[in-house]
Amino acid sequence: MKLLNLRIYKADTCGGLLDGLIIPFRSEHVDAEIFDPLCLIGPNGSGKSQLLQVIAEIFQAIFHKYLPSEERGTPNDGLEFEIEYLINEEADPKTTKRVRIYRHSINKRKPNIIVEVFHDGDWTLVESSEAVSSLLPSKVVGYTSGDNETLSLPFFSSRAGYAKEVRTNALDDTKKSDQIPDPRLLLIDYGTNLEVLVANLLLNPDSVKTKLLSEPNLKSLRSFRCVVQLNHTEARGREGVKLTDELEKYIKYLKCCATSYSFDEKQKSWVFDYFVTAATYEAFGYYWSGALELYGCFHKLAMLNDLIIPRKARDQFQKSVKERRFALRLPEPFDEQKVFRFERVIFISNKSGQEVDYVSLSDGEHQLAQLLGTAAMVSFPNVLFLLDEPESHFNPRWRVEFIKTLKQLPTTQGVRSEISAVAQQECLITTHSPFVPSDMQRENVLIFNKEINSSKIEIRRPQIQTYGSKFDAILAECFNISPPISALSRDWVEQLLESGTVAEIETAISELGDSTARMRLAAKLSQLDKDN
Repeated sequence: MKLLNLRIYKADTCGGLLDGLIIPFRSEHVDAEIFDPLCLIGPNGSGKSQLLQVIAEIFQAIFHKYLPSEERGTPNDGLEFEIEYLINEEADPKTTKRVRIYRHSINKRKPNIIVEVFHDGDWTLVESSEAVSSLLPSKVVGYTSGDNETLSLPFFSSRAGYAKEVRTNALDDTKKSDQIPDPRLLLIDYGTNLEVLVANLLLNPDSVKTKLLSEPNLKSLRSFRCVVQLNHTEARGREGVKLTDELEKYIKYLKCCATSYSFDEKQKSWVFDYFVTAATYEAFGYYWSGALELYGCFHKLAMLNDLIIPRKARDQFQKSVKERRFALRLPEPFDEQKVFRFERVIFISNKSGQEVDYVSLSDGEHQLAQLLGTAAMVSFPNVLFLLDEPESHFNPRWRVEFIKTLKQLPTTQGVRSEISAVAQQECLITTHSPFVPSDMQRENVLIFNKEINSSKIEIRRPQIQTYGSKFDAILAECFNISPPISALSRDWVEQLLESGTVAEIETAISELGDSTARMRLAAKLSQLDKDN
Protein backbone atom coordinates (compact mmCIF):
# COMPACT_ATOMS: atom_id res chain seq x y z
CA MET A 1 0.00 0.00 0.00
CA LYS A 2 1.19 3.52 -0.78
CA LEU A 3 -0.65 6.78 -0.07
CA LEU A 4 -0.75 9.13 -3.06
CA ASN A 5 -2.91 12.15 -2.22
CA LEU A 6 -5.23 13.39 0.49
CA ARG A 7 -7.60 16.33 0.39
CA ILE A 8 -9.38 17.35 3.58
CA TYR A 9 -12.49 19.37 2.81
CA LYS A 10 -13.58 19.48 6.45
CA ALA A 11 -11.88 17.70 9.36
CA ASP A 12 -14.73 18.51 11.78
CA THR A 13 -12.07 18.56 14.49
CA CYS A 14 -8.73 20.29 15.26
CA GLY A 15 -10.51 23.67 15.28
CA GLY A 16 -10.54 23.79 11.48
CA LEU A 17 -6.73 23.62 11.36
CA LEU A 18 -6.69 21.05 8.54
CA ASP A 19 -9.74 22.23 6.58
CA GLY A 20 -8.97 22.70 2.90
CA LEU A 21 -5.55 21.05 3.16
CA ILE A 22 -4.13 19.11 0.20
CA ILE A 23 -1.29 16.66 0.90
CA PRO A 24 0.64 15.17 -2.05
CA PHE A 25 2.21 12.13 -0.39
CA ARG A 26 3.70 10.32 -3.40
CA SER A 27 3.75 10.15 -7.18
CA GLU A 28 1.46 7.55 -8.76
CA HIS A 29 4.63 6.02 -10.24
CA VAL A 30 6.02 5.09 -6.81
CA ASP A 31 7.36 1.55 -6.43
CA ALA A 32 4.69 -0.17 -4.32
CA GLU A 33 7.02 -3.14 -3.71
CA ILE A 34 9.51 -1.26 -1.51
CA PHE A 35 9.12 -0.35 2.17
CA ASP A 36 9.96 3.36 2.10
CA PRO A 37 8.54 5.45 4.98
CA LEU A 38 7.35 9.06 4.74
CA CYS A 39 8.54 11.69 7.22
CA LEU A 40 6.35 14.55 8.49
CA ILE A 41 8.55 17.15 10.20
CA GLY A 42 7.94 20.61 11.57
CA PRO A 43 7.33 22.68 14.73
CA ASN A 44 4.85 21.82 17.46
CA GLY A 45 1.29 22.77 16.58
CA SER A 46 1.79 22.59 12.82
CA GLY A 47 -0.73 19.77 12.32
CA LYS A 48 1.39 16.63 11.99
CA SER A 49 -0.31 14.59 14.73
CA GLN A 50 -3.71 15.94 13.71
CA LEU A 51 -3.11 14.67 10.17
CA LEU A 52 -2.42 11.17 11.49
CA GLN A 53 -5.64 11.42 13.49
CA VAL A 54 -7.64 12.40 10.39
CA ILE A 55 -6.17 9.53 8.35
CA ALA A 56 -7.12 7.09 11.12
CA GLU A 57 -10.62 8.60 11.25
CA ILE A 58 -11.01 8.33 7.47
CA PHE A 59 -10.37 4.60 7.50
CA GLN A 60 -12.42 4.17 10.67
CA ALA A 61 -15.40 5.70 8.84
CA ILE A 62 -14.80 3.50 5.78
CA PHE A 63 -14.44 0.34 7.89
CA HIS A 64 -17.58 1.26 9.83
CA LYS A 65 -19.61 1.50 6.63
CA TYR A 66 -18.29 -1.46 4.67
CA LEU A 67 -16.95 -3.74 7.43
CA PRO A 68 -19.13 -2.96 10.46
CA SER A 69 -18.18 -6.24 12.16
CA GLU A 70 -14.54 -5.08 12.21
CA GLU A 71 -15.17 -1.51 13.34
CA ARG A 72 -17.57 -0.88 16.20
CA GLY A 73 -16.34 2.54 17.27
CA THR A 74 -18.08 5.87 16.70
CA PRO A 75 -16.81 7.32 13.39
CA ASN A 76 -16.41 11.00 12.59
CA ASP A 77 -19.48 11.49 10.39
CA GLY A 78 -18.64 15.17 9.85
CA LEU A 79 -15.28 14.42 8.21
CA GLU A 80 -15.22 15.24 4.48
CA PHE A 81 -12.26 14.03 2.46
CA GLU A 82 -10.81 12.53 -0.69
CA ILE A 83 -7.99 10.00 -0.35
CA GLU A 84 -6.13 8.17 -3.10
CA TYR A 85 -3.69 5.30 -2.73
CA LEU A 86 -2.18 2.21 -4.32
CA ILE A 87 -2.91 -1.18 -2.80
CA ASN A 88 -1.62 -4.65 -3.58
CA GLU A 89 -4.12 -7.29 -4.64
CA GLU A 90 -4.56 -10.04 -2.08
CA ALA A 91 -4.78 -12.78 -4.71
CA ASP A 92 -1.80 -11.45 -6.70
CA PRO A 93 0.51 -9.34 -4.48
CA LYS A 94 2.58 -8.28 -7.50
CA THR A 95 -0.43 -6.42 -8.92
CA THR A 96 -1.50 -3.05 -7.53
CA LYS A 97 -4.77 -1.16 -7.83
CA ARG A 98 -5.27 2.57 -7.65
CA VAL A 99 -8.12 3.44 -5.28
CA ARG A 100 -9.97 6.68 -4.63
CA ILE A 101 -12.37 7.10 -1.71
CA TYR A 102 -14.19 10.31 -0.97
CA ARG A 103 -16.99 11.90 0.98
CA HIS A 104 -17.93 15.55 0.62
CA SER A 105 -21.22 17.40 0.55
CA ILE A 106 -22.81 18.77 -2.60
CA ASN A 107 -25.76 21.17 -2.34
CA LYS A 108 -25.79 20.63 1.44
CA ARG A 109 -26.94 17.02 1.10
CA LYS A 110 -25.58 14.51 3.60
CA PRO A 111 -22.64 12.92 1.80
CA ASN A 112 -22.00 9.20 1.34
CA ILE A 113 -18.65 7.46 1.18
CA ILE A 114 -17.83 6.63 -2.44
CA VAL A 115 -15.21 4.04 -3.42
CA GLU A 116 -13.70 3.95 -6.91
CA VAL A 117 -10.91 2.02 -8.59
CA PHE A 118 -8.90 3.21 -11.61
CA HIS A 119 -9.39 0.83 -14.51
CA ASP A 120 -8.71 1.21 -18.24
CA GLY A 121 -8.01 4.90 -17.92
CA ASP A 122 -11.11 5.81 -15.93
CA TRP A 123 -12.56 5.62 -12.42
CA THR A 124 -15.07 2.81 -11.82
CA LEU A 125 -17.54 2.77 -8.92
CA VAL A 126 -17.21 -0.11 -6.42
CA GLU A 127 -20.38 -0.80 -4.43
CA SER A 128 -20.34 -4.24 -2.79
CA SER A 129 -18.81 -4.57 0.67
CA GLU A 130 -16.91 -7.68 -0.41
CA ALA A 131 -15.27 -5.87 -3.33
CA VAL A 132 -14.48 -2.81 -1.20
CA SER A 133 -12.93 -4.98 1.54
CA SER A 134 -10.15 -6.11 -0.81
CA LEU A 135 -9.32 -2.46 -1.55
CA LEU A 136 -8.82 -1.40 2.09
CA PRO A 137 -5.79 -1.59 4.42
CA SER A 138 -5.53 -4.93 6.19
CA LYS A 139 -4.60 -3.03 9.39
CA VAL A 140 -4.20 0.60 10.42
CA VAL A 141 -1.59 0.61 13.19
CA GLY A 142 -1.23 3.73 15.30
CA TYR A 143 1.70 4.32 17.62
CA THR A 144 2.17 7.01 20.23
CA SER A 145 4.86 7.17 22.88
CA GLY A 146 2.70 8.99 25.43
CA ASP A 147 -0.83 10.17 26.18
CA ASN A 148 -1.30 11.80 22.78
CA GLU A 149 -5.04 12.40 22.69
CA THR A 150 -4.88 13.54 19.07
CA LEU A 151 -3.85 10.25 17.50
CA SER A 152 -5.15 7.88 20.17
CA LEU A 153 -8.83 8.73 20.38
CA PRO A 154 -10.11 7.10 17.16
CA PHE A 155 -8.41 3.93 18.36
CA PHE A 156 -9.81 4.28 21.90
CA SER A 157 -13.27 4.67 20.39
CA SER A 158 -12.74 1.51 18.34
CA ARG A 159 -11.50 -0.40 21.40
CA ALA A 160 -14.47 0.75 23.49
CA GLY A 161 -16.81 -0.48 20.75
CA TYR A 162 -15.18 -3.90 20.82
CA ALA A 163 -15.43 -4.15 24.62
CA LYS A 164 -19.11 -3.17 24.47
CA GLU A 165 -19.86 -5.93 21.94
CA VAL A 166 -18.03 -8.50 24.09
CA ARG A 167 -20.20 -7.47 27.05
CA THR A 168 -23.38 -7.63 24.94
CA ASN A 169 -22.60 -11.02 23.40
CA ALA A 170 -21.44 -12.56 26.67
CA LEU A 171 -24.76 -11.69 28.32
CA ASP A 172 -26.78 -13.13 25.41
CA ASP A 173 -26.70 -16.94 25.20
CA THR A 174 -27.69 -16.78 21.51
CA LYS A 175 -24.59 -14.68 20.73
CA LYS A 176 -22.11 -16.01 23.32
CA SER A 177 -20.51 -18.38 20.79
CA ASP A 178 -20.22 -15.76 18.02
CA GLN A 179 -16.68 -15.00 16.88
CA ILE A 180 -16.06 -11.25 17.18
CA PRO A 181 -13.61 -10.27 14.42
CA ASP A 182 -10.43 -8.42 15.34
CA PRO A 183 -10.65 -4.63 14.86
CA ARG A 184 -8.73 -3.31 11.85
CA LEU A 185 -7.65 -0.31 13.92
CA LEU A 186 -4.77 -1.27 16.20
CA LEU A 187 -3.20 1.16 18.68
CA ILE A 188 0.24 0.49 20.12
CA ASP A 189 1.03 2.67 23.12
CA TYR A 190 2.71 2.28 26.49
CA GLY A 191 -0.23 0.28 27.80
CA THR A 192 0.33 -2.46 25.21
CA ASN A 193 4.12 -2.80 25.46
CA LEU A 194 4.15 -6.12 27.31
CA GLU A 195 1.45 -7.61 25.07
CA VAL A 196 3.69 -6.88 22.07
CA LEU A 197 6.97 -7.96 23.62
CA VAL A 198 5.81 -11.23 25.22
CA ALA A 199 3.97 -12.31 22.05
CA ASN A 200 7.09 -11.71 19.95
CA LEU A 201 9.45 -13.45 22.36
CA LEU A 202 7.24 -16.53 22.52
CA LEU A 203 6.29 -17.02 18.88
CA ASN A 204 8.57 -15.14 16.51
CA PRO A 205 11.79 -16.62 15.03
CA ASP A 206 15.05 -16.46 16.96
CA SER A 207 16.35 -13.75 14.61
CA VAL A 208 13.51 -11.45 15.71
CA LYS A 209 13.92 -12.30 19.40
CA THR A 210 17.65 -11.56 19.22
CA LYS A 211 16.99 -8.19 17.58
CA LEU A 212 14.40 -7.15 20.17
CA LEU A 213 16.68 -8.04 23.08
CA SER A 214 20.01 -6.86 21.65
CA GLU A 215 19.99 -3.20 22.78
CA PRO A 216 19.07 -3.83 26.44
CA ASN A 217 21.69 -6.62 26.26
CA LEU A 218 19.27 -9.35 27.30
CA LYS A 219 19.61 -13.02 26.42
CA SER A 220 16.09 -14.38 26.78
CA LEU A 221 12.72 -14.22 28.50
CA ARG A 222 12.96 -16.16 31.78
CA SER A 223 9.48 -16.04 33.29
CA PHE A 224 6.26 -14.05 33.48
CA ARG A 225 2.81 -14.09 35.05
CA CYS A 226 -0.66 -13.39 33.60
CA VAL A 227 -3.58 -12.49 35.84
CA VAL A 228 -7.24 -12.65 34.75
CA GLN A 229 -9.77 -11.48 37.33
CA LEU A 230 -13.46 -11.23 36.53
CA ASN A 231 -15.17 -10.32 39.81
CA HIS A 232 -15.45 -6.53 39.77
CA THR A 233 -17.98 -4.26 41.45
CA GLU A 234 -18.16 -2.10 38.31
CA ALA A 235 -19.09 -5.06 36.10
CA ARG A 236 -22.75 -5.65 35.33
CA GLY A 237 -24.48 -8.31 37.37
CA ARG A 238 -23.29 -10.26 40.39
CA GLU A 239 -21.15 -12.65 38.41
CA GLY A 240 -18.58 -10.04 37.39
CA VAL A 241 -17.22 -9.72 33.86
CA LYS A 242 -18.76 -12.37 31.64
CA LEU A 243 -16.82 -13.76 28.67
CA THR A 244 -17.68 -14.91 25.19
CA ASP A 245 -16.78 -18.45 24.16
CA GLU A 246 -13.77 -17.09 22.28
CA LEU A 247 -12.30 -15.48 25.41
CA GLU A 248 -13.13 -18.53 27.53
CA LYS A 249 -11.13 -20.53 24.99
CA TYR A 250 -8.16 -18.18 25.35
CA ILE A 251 -8.15 -18.65 29.12
CA LYS A 252 -8.23 -22.42 28.62
CA TYR A 253 -5.22 -22.17 26.27
CA LEU A 254 -3.29 -19.98 28.72
CA LYS A 255 -3.94 -22.58 31.43
CA CYS A 256 -2.69 -25.40 29.18
CA CYS A 257 0.55 -23.50 28.47
CA ALA A 258 1.23 -22.48 32.08
CA THR A 259 3.95 -23.99 34.23
CA SER A 260 1.57 -23.61 37.17
CA TYR A 261 -1.74 -21.87 37.83
CA SER A 262 -4.29 -21.15 40.54
CA PHE A 263 -7.93 -20.07 40.65
CA ASP A 264 -9.68 -18.02 43.34
CA GLU A 265 -13.38 -18.91 43.24
CA LYS A 266 -14.48 -15.89 45.27
CA GLN A 267 -12.64 -13.34 43.13
CA LYS A 268 -13.03 -15.42 39.95
CA SER A 269 -9.33 -14.77 39.46
CA TRP A 270 -6.85 -16.85 37.45
CA VAL A 271 -3.09 -16.59 38.03
CA PHE A 272 -0.93 -18.22 35.33
CA ASP A 273 2.83 -18.56 35.90
CA TYR A 274 5.27 -19.37 33.10
CA PHE A 275 8.85 -20.52 33.56
CA VAL A 276 9.99 -20.25 29.94
CA THR A 277 11.59 -23.38 28.47
CA ALA A 278 11.52 -25.14 25.13
CA ALA A 279 8.25 -26.74 26.23
CA THR A 280 6.73 -23.26 26.75
CA TYR A 281 7.53 -22.25 23.16
CA GLU A 282 6.14 -25.53 21.89
CA ALA A 283 2.90 -25.18 23.87
CA PHE A 284 2.21 -21.61 22.75
CA GLY A 285 3.07 -22.59 19.17
CA TYR A 286 0.48 -25.38 19.37
CA TYR A 287 -2.39 -23.09 20.37
CA TRP A 288 -1.45 -19.92 18.44
CA SER A 289 -0.19 -19.74 14.86
CA GLY A 290 2.07 -16.73 15.36
CA ALA A 291 2.99 -13.64 17.36
CA LEU A 292 0.17 -11.48 16.00
CA GLU A 293 -2.48 -14.05 16.87
CA LEU A 294 -1.09 -14.38 20.39
CA TYR A 295 -0.94 -10.61 20.71
CA GLY A 296 -4.60 -10.54 19.64
CA CYS A 297 -5.43 -12.92 22.50
CA PHE A 298 -3.62 -10.73 25.05
CA HIS A 299 -5.06 -7.53 23.62
CA LYS A 300 -8.66 -8.76 23.49
CA LEU A 301 -8.43 -9.75 27.13
CA ALA A 302 -6.83 -6.39 27.96
CA MET A 303 -9.61 -4.50 26.17
CA LEU A 304 -11.99 -5.92 28.79
CA ASN A 305 -10.37 -3.46 31.20
CA ASP A 306 -12.70 -0.88 29.64
CA LEU A 307 -15.65 -2.77 31.13
CA ILE A 308 -14.64 -2.04 34.72
CA ILE A 309 -14.36 1.70 34.16
CA PRO A 310 -17.30 3.40 35.89
CA ARG A 311 -20.36 3.70 33.67
CA LYS A 312 -20.45 7.49 34.06
CA ALA A 313 -16.88 7.82 32.70
CA ARG A 314 -17.66 5.52 29.77
CA ASP A 315 -20.81 7.49 28.89
CA GLN A 316 -18.94 10.80 29.11
CA PHE A 317 -16.23 9.47 26.82
CA GLN A 318 -18.78 8.28 24.24
CA LYS A 319 -20.50 11.66 24.35
CA SER A 320 -17.18 13.45 23.76
CA VAL A 321 -16.38 11.18 20.81
CA LYS A 322 -19.77 11.78 19.18
CA GLU A 323 -19.36 15.53 19.58
CA ARG A 324 -15.72 15.32 18.37
CA ARG A 325 -14.58 16.93 21.63
CA PHE A 326 -11.40 15.13 22.55
CA ALA A 327 -10.74 16.60 25.98
CA LEU A 328 -11.36 13.23 27.62
CA ARG A 329 -10.06 9.70 27.33
CA LEU A 330 -11.07 6.57 29.13
CA PRO A 331 -9.31 6.48 32.51
CA GLU A 332 -6.79 3.69 33.06
CA PRO A 333 -7.72 1.32 35.90
CA PHE A 334 -5.13 0.57 38.59
CA ASP A 335 -3.18 -2.60 37.85
CA GLU A 336 -4.74 -4.55 40.72
CA GLN A 337 -8.22 -3.71 39.34
CA LYS A 338 -7.61 -4.78 35.76
CA VAL A 339 -9.39 -7.73 34.18
CA PHE A 340 -6.11 -8.72 32.50
CA ARG A 341 -2.54 -7.79 33.28
CA PHE A 342 1.05 -9.03 33.20
CA GLU A 343 3.21 -9.27 36.31
CA ARG A 344 6.78 -10.28 37.17
CA VAL A 345 8.21 -10.26 33.65
CA ILE A 346 11.82 -11.40 34.09
CA PHE A 347 14.68 -11.66 31.57
CA ILE A 348 18.18 -13.14 31.69
CA SER A 349 21.03 -10.66 31.21
CA ASN A 350 23.27 -11.43 28.24
CA LYS A 351 26.24 -10.00 30.10
CA SER A 352 25.97 -11.32 33.65
CA GLY A 353 23.46 -14.16 33.32
CA GLN A 354 21.51 -12.60 36.20
CA GLU A 355 17.78 -11.96 36.28
CA VAL A 356 16.56 -8.55 35.02
CA ASP A 357 13.07 -7.26 35.84
CA TYR A 358 11.25 -5.63 32.91
CA VAL A 359 10.36 -2.60 35.04
CA SER A 360 14.07 -1.86 35.50
CA LEU A 361 14.51 -1.18 31.79
CA SER A 362 14.43 2.42 30.57
CA ASP A 363 11.58 4.09 28.67
CA GLY A 364 13.78 4.09 25.57
CA GLU A 365 14.41 0.34 25.86
CA HIS A 366 10.68 -0.28 26.29
CA GLN A 367 9.91 1.93 23.30
CA LEU A 368 12.48 0.36 20.97
CA ALA A 369 11.40 -3.20 21.76
CA GLN A 370 7.75 -2.26 21.34
CA LEU A 371 8.24 -0.53 17.98
CA LEU A 372 10.40 -3.25 16.50
CA GLY A 373 8.13 -5.94 17.93
CA THR A 374 5.08 -4.35 16.34
CA ALA A 375 6.77 -4.08 12.96
CA ALA A 376 7.98 -7.70 13.21
CA MET A 377 4.63 -9.26 14.10
CA VAL A 378 2.50 -7.21 11.65
CA SER A 379 4.27 -8.82 8.69
CA PHE A 380 1.75 -8.91 5.85
CA PRO A 381 0.84 -6.61 2.93
CA ASN A 382 -1.24 -3.45 2.91
CA VAL A 383 -0.67 -2.38 6.51
CA LEU A 384 -0.75 1.36 7.17
CA PHE A 385 1.51 2.49 10.05
CA LEU A 386 0.89 5.90 11.66
CA LEU A 387 3.83 6.52 14.00
CA ASP A 388 3.72 9.69 16.08
CA GLU A 389 7.24 10.62 17.26
CA PRO A 390 8.33 6.99 17.61
CA GLU A 391 11.91 7.90 18.55
CA SER A 392 11.05 10.38 21.31
CA HIS A 393 12.73 8.37 24.12
CA PHE A 394 15.73 7.17 22.10
CA ASN A 395 19.31 8.15 22.79
CA PRO A 396 21.13 9.90 19.89
CA ARG A 397 22.70 6.67 18.56
CA TRP A 398 19.35 4.90 18.39
CA ARG A 399 17.86 7.93 16.64
CA VAL A 400 20.63 7.95 14.05
CA GLU A 401 20.09 4.23 13.40
CA PHE A 402 16.27 4.14 13.64
CA ILE A 403 15.33 4.11 9.94
CA LYS A 404 18.14 1.68 9.12
CA THR A 405 17.04 -0.62 11.97
CA LEU A 406 13.41 -0.47 10.87
CA LYS A 407 14.23 -1.30 7.25
CA GLN A 408 16.61 -4.13 8.12
CA LEU A 409 14.36 -5.70 10.75
CA PRO A 410 13.98 -9.46 10.22
CA THR A 411 10.41 -10.78 10.12
CA THR A 412 8.72 -14.05 9.29
CA GLN A 413 8.32 -12.70 5.74
CA GLY A 414 11.93 -11.59 5.28
CA VAL A 415 13.79 -8.30 5.76
CA ARG A 416 11.33 -5.40 5.74
CA SER A 417 12.92 -3.28 3.00
CA GLU A 418 13.21 -6.13 0.50
CA ILE A 419 10.61 -6.86 -2.18
CA SER A 420 8.26 -9.01 -0.15
CA ALA A 421 4.87 -9.04 1.52
CA VAL A 422 6.35 -6.97 4.35
CA ALA A 423 7.63 -4.32 1.95
CA GLN A 424 4.11 -3.71 0.61
CA GLN A 425 3.24 -1.47 3.54
CA GLU A 426 2.92 2.27 4.13
CA CYS A 427 4.47 4.12 7.05
CA LEU A 428 4.07 7.76 8.11
CA ILE A 429 6.44 9.04 10.81
CA THR A 430 6.11 12.41 12.56
CA THR A 431 9.21 13.86 14.17
CA HIS A 432 10.97 16.98 15.40
CA SER A 433 14.35 15.36 14.88
CA PRO A 434 16.79 15.79 11.95
CA PHE A 435 17.92 12.17 12.36
CA VAL A 436 14.88 10.71 10.60
CA PRO A 437 14.86 12.81 7.37
CA SER A 438 18.63 12.40 7.04
CA ASP A 439 17.94 8.78 6.09
CA MET A 440 15.15 9.66 3.61
CA GLN A 441 15.12 11.05 0.08
CA ARG A 442 13.66 14.57 -0.14
CA GLU A 443 10.57 13.30 -2.01
CA ASN A 444 9.71 11.28 1.13
CA VAL A 445 9.88 14.29 3.45
CA LEU A 446 7.04 16.77 4.06
CA ILE A 447 7.76 19.95 6.04
CA PHE A 448 4.83 21.33 8.06
CA ASN A 449 4.68 24.95 9.14
CA LYS A 450 2.08 27.30 10.61
CA GLU A 451 2.78 30.98 10.87
CA ILE A 452 2.13 32.70 14.19
CA ASN A 453 -1.42 34.09 14.37
CA SER A 454 -2.38 32.09 11.29
CA SER A 455 -4.96 29.30 11.12
CA LYS A 456 -3.57 27.77 7.94
CA ILE A 457 -0.87 25.14 7.52
CA GLU A 458 1.75 25.17 4.82
CA ILE A 459 3.17 21.85 3.59
CA ARG A 460 6.14 21.63 1.27
CA ARG A 461 9.01 19.40 0.32
CA PRO A 462 12.58 20.34 1.28
CA GLN A 463 14.57 22.52 -1.07
CA ILE A 464 17.68 20.54 -0.13
CA GLN A 465 18.41 16.84 -0.55
CA THR A 466 17.77 15.47 2.92
CA TYR A 467 19.24 12.00 2.37
CA GLY A 468 22.74 12.05 3.87
CA SER A 469 22.46 15.74 4.72
CA LYS A 470 24.05 17.18 7.87
CA PHE A 471 21.71 17.62 10.79
CA ASP A 472 22.37 21.38 10.95
CA ALA A 473 21.29 21.76 7.32
CA ILE A 474 18.06 19.85 7.97
CA LEU A 475 17.29 21.94 11.08
CA ALA A 476 17.84 25.11 9.08
CA GLU A 477 15.58 23.86 6.27
CA CYS A 478 12.78 22.44 8.42
CA PHE A 479 12.79 24.79 11.44
CA ASN A 480 14.55 27.87 10.10
CA ILE A 481 17.24 27.68 12.76
CA SER A 482 20.99 27.18 12.54
CA PRO A 483 21.98 26.10 16.04
CA PRO A 484 25.69 25.21 16.25
CA ILE A 485 25.26 25.63 20.01
CA SER A 486 22.28 26.03 22.34
CA ALA A 487 20.55 29.31 23.12
CA LEU A 488 22.11 30.33 26.46
CA SER A 489 25.74 29.97 25.34
CA ARG A 490 24.87 31.39 21.90
CA ASP A 491 23.43 34.60 23.41
CA TRP A 492 26.49 34.95 25.64
CA VAL A 493 28.80 34.70 22.64
CA GLU A 494 26.75 37.25 20.67
CA GLN A 495 26.97 39.69 23.58
CA LEU A 496 30.76 39.25 23.79
CA LEU A 497 31.12 39.73 20.05
CA GLU A 498 29.24 43.00 20.32
CA SER A 499 30.73 44.55 23.46
CA GLY A 500 33.12 42.14 25.18
CA THR A 501 36.52 43.26 26.47
CA VAL A 502 39.78 41.45 25.69
CA ALA A 503 39.82 39.92 29.19
CA GLU A 504 36.17 38.78 28.97
CA ILE A 505 36.70 37.17 25.57
CA GLU A 506 39.90 35.42 26.71
CA THR A 507 37.99 33.97 29.68
CA ALA A 508 35.10 32.89 27.44
CA ILE A 509 37.42 31.12 24.99
CA SER A 510 38.92 29.12 27.84
CA GLU A 511 35.45 28.11 29.08
CA LEU A 512 33.75 27.30 25.77
CA GLY A 513 33.79 23.89 24.13
CA ASP A 514 34.95 23.29 20.58
CA SER A 515 32.54 25.11 18.25
CA THR A 516 32.32 27.71 15.49
CA ALA A 517 31.24 30.20 18.16
CA ARG A 518 34.59 29.73 19.93
CA MET A 519 36.37 30.33 16.62
CA ARG A 520 34.38 33.54 16.10
CA LEU A 521 35.48 34.77 19.53
CA ALA A 522 39.09 33.95 18.70
CA ALA A 523 38.80 35.98 15.52
CA LYS A 524 37.26 38.86 17.48
CA LEU A 525 40.12 38.70 20.01
CA SER A 526 42.68 38.81 17.21
CA GLN A 527 40.97 41.88 15.73
CA LEU A 528 40.95 43.63 19.13
CA ASP A 529 44.67 42.91 19.56
CA LYS A 530 45.41 44.47 16.16
CA ASP A 531 43.30 47.53 16.94
CA ASN A 532 45.22 48.02 20.17
